Amino acid sequence: MNGLRKAAILLVLMGPDNAARVLRQLDENQIEQLTLEIANLGEISDEEKRQIAQEFQDLSRARSFFMAGGVDYAKQLLEKALGPEKAMEIIDKMVSNLQVKPFEFLKRVDPVQLVNFLQNEHPQTIALVLSYMPPQQASLVLSALPEELRPDVIRRIAMLDRAMPDTVKEVERLMEQRLSAFTAQSFAQVGGIETAVEIINTLDRSTERSLMEALSETDPELAEEIRKKMFVFEDIVKLDDRSVQVVLQQVDKHDLALALKGANDEVKEKIFNNMSKRARSLLEEEIQFMGPVRLRDVEEAQQRIINVIRRLEEAGEIVIARGGGEELIM
Repeated sequence: MNGLRKAAILLVLMGPDNAARVLRQLDENQIEQLTLEIANLGEISDEEKRQIAQEFQDLSRARSFFMAGGVDYAKQLLEKALGPEKAMEIIDKMVSNLQVKPFEFLKRVDPVQLVNFLQNEHPQTIALVLSYMPPQQASLVLSALPEELRPDVIRRIAMLDRAMPDTVKEVERLMEQRLSAFTAQSFAQVGGIETAVEIINTLDRSTERSLMEALSETDPELAEEIRKKMFVFEDIVKLDDRSVQVVLQQVDKHDLALALKGANDEVKEKIFNNMSKRARSLLEEEIQFMGPVRLRDVEEAQQRIINVIRRLEEAGEIVIARGGGEELIM
């Protein structure tokens, strides 16, 4: 089987919800190829299903070993689990297909030690290193940096995929010298708005607020772009029921119907479950009789509701669950 057929079968085995989550991470060309392949799959034998599921499981396990301790560590564990021949087969696949990021050892470094290591570095270097780290760990480091340094670092993270300055290559060279045990790689997929948002989303609320206020002063356009991505419409499912009810009291009912026209079932159920039976019935009828709507109109309605949610959070009337181990007292 070629890789495209394997991927198509795997998506079928995942079920529609999980498959949709995967497809959302791909570009239009990949989605088109996979959709066409799925449409032409025909009957899938039990042996094919078993083979694909086993290969995916083996590669997933191998990837976690790679991330935890590198090639040698993965080889050692896979040999124990699957035998030397099968282990080498998987290792060959992983080495040819998996690009292991530099600075993987930082995942196991104590955040305090890491801050001591980075705090005297140039902000561009700090931004580069944080871009390679898991958002949860990066947020811990960012929180411990001097307050006046944070906005500059997060701005540089967000800008890494827009315009890579020549100095970044020099940073790569210098960091490779100091961390010779790790392989340097292209910065093409490092950083960017999404990485900045992931890191900020795991900060505590006070640190996030001060960071965004400072960033608004130095780069208001970037600050607004980050804010738009910090809470998307589908994140409504993360709100507690009381918060959803508060939001429903504030939003325009036509906006709500229009926004739900393009929402997934999980979001719809979250909204419906926090409405009276009569209100739910009226809303479902409006959605049903609305007819075809433009995607742009749906997205604009969803953004207006997001703006209401952000305003309510700023006023302390609702709580958006965040990372960083934040606890709520009921």
